[in-house]
Amino acid sequence: MVDTLLFLREKAGALGMPDRLGLTPGHYAVVTLHRPSNVDDPATLAELIGALDDLGTTMPVVFVVHPRTRQRLGDAGLAPTRSAVRLLEPLGYLETIGLVEQAALVLTDSGGLQEETTVLGVPCLTARPNTERPVTVSQGTNRLVASSRRAIGSAVEAILAERARGMFSPRRPEGWDGRAGERVVDEVLRG
Repeated sequence: MVDTLLFLREKAGALGMPDRLGLTPGHYAVVTLHRPSNVDDPATLAELIGALDDLGTTMPVVFVVHPRTRQRLGDAGLAPTRSAVRLLEPLGYLETIGLVEQAALVLTDSGGLQEETTVLGVPCLTARPNTERPVTVSQGTNRLVASSRRAIGSAVEAILAERARGMFSPRRPEGWDGRAGERVVDEVLRG
């Protein structure tokens, strides 16, 4: 995944996604939520939508809405109330990476995005109690956060304060250099 991301990074950036959406690079949030634990319970989903509305008072929020999430929002009669929170249809990989790379922060429950934000050095909040990608947390780019309005708000404040003081210093894990495929081939040929 890292190899693919680094290989396609320039192509994704060339799409100019922030400009296409009228966003200022580094001054917006990207959100993706789809896990049943976050979207199937109307109370939890309402907490998350409240958190997006709160975040929308600080910066524009681009919520890339998974089809099942859109269905659950409709079923529960939920929608963000702030105009700064924009709901988008699902995006392709390049569009997503082009948008995420220029974001101030990402809120997600996606495993892949945890890794991608780590590679790109973008602060990530993962609305889950655990992760199958702990290296993203140990490297300083990803934080696990409860799926509650208060917890997300506190985590956003902390990230923005760290960035403002120049204290956000992510580290890309060793070996996440886009050359894993080459190393695998070398090992196979050494056989």
